Amino acid sequence: MKTSAFLYPWDVLGDPDAPARIADLGVRQVTLASAYHSTRALTPRHPDHRIVTAEHAAVLYPPGELYWRGRDLRPYASGSWAPGDAFGQAARALAAAGLDVHSWVVLAHNSRLGAEHPATSVVNAYGDRYPWAPCIAQPRVRAYLVALAAEAAVRPGALGVELESCGWYGLAHLHGHDKIAGVALEDTAQYLMSLCFCPSCGYGYEEVGLKAAELREWVRRALEPVWRGGPLDPSGAELLAATLPFRTRVAQELQEAAVAAVRGRAGAGFQVLLHADPRPDRCGANVGVDAGHVLGVADGVVVPGGAGGTELLRGFAARAAGGSVIAANVTVVSGMGGRPGALEEEAERVRGAGATELRLYHAGLASDGDLAMVRRSGVPG
Repeated sequence: MKTSAFLYPWDVLGDPDAPARIADLGVRQVTLASAYHSTRALTPRHPDHRIVTAEHAAVLYPPGELYWRGRDLRPYASGSWAPGDAFGQAARALAAAGLDVHSWVVLAHNSRLGAEHPATSVVNAYGDRYPWAPCIAQPRVRAYLVALAAEAAVRPGALGVELESCGWYGLAHLHGHDKIAGVALEDTAQYLMSLCFCPSCGYGYEEVGLKAAELREWVRRALEPVWRGGPLDPSGAELLAATLPFRTRVAQELQEAAVAAVRGRAGAGFQVLLHADPRPDRCGANVGVDAGHVLGVADGVVVPGGAGGTELLRGFAARAAGGSVIAANVTVVSGMGGRPGALEEEAERVRGAGATELRLYHAGLASDGDLAMVRRSGVPG
């Protein structure tokens, strides 16, 4: 079962043993970040540091000035956490160890973009902006994301790409010091809190027969019982059904444009996968998609493969044609809830649900003990 391990460039740069260590796991491929959001990451084996703080979303290579000249929205260069062409340097070191390198590109998740360009952000029914969530219905946001997908995907040494957050982002966000869990939100309430009410979305709602001002009030009324500790008003499900066609169309247009831009720049043979969820109303890193549509656009998908991911994998497997990649993303970091000691069992479970490949999250974050269990499992291939 072909397996790829996720890595950041800073897991490799400055650690001459890292490429051989990853190759020794038995994996054939590395999925290496080339455009990533802000994060604070552990580097448990690096000779020079233990914590890397990526202060803002950035590209981990020098952005092309000619490519971005004249655009008001453009990617941010990384700081000291990934200086220069960090992706390129790491990719060359990994390739020298016999590993295929695919780029890992995070798109609609960028808090600095939202802070510096507030109008680009999703704004909820209460008028609160989500700076981490660019609104993909806005033409200039979509143009920026498509251009970023093409440039960040097709880096020297990359044989393919995995596009994360290529769709709607919303309320849920692994934000530093998050304090939003005081009231539990079930799935439909999460969706309603992720609806955007920027002018572009307002026009979109009108296209499906909804007036934005009225819709905003309906959403607030549906959510009001939730804030008092009760269940969502039954009208919430109707609001989801009424707004989902517009949001699905917008997401599909972004996905089609991003994949076309990558292929147009890379040429034939460059693999394009999307991190995805077969439930179209979902927001986040694994964007909600129509399974049949996305498998007709991209070469395949990367799907959460944890205990709750079995049905998600089956949702894609039921719509997959021959040759489509369905990669199950399995956590192998014990401290993050992974079970590296049960990797053989996990691999059999996801294979039975239709997975054709494995992704290991995350070889750079895992302890020596976790990596030893992955190595002993004999699963990676």
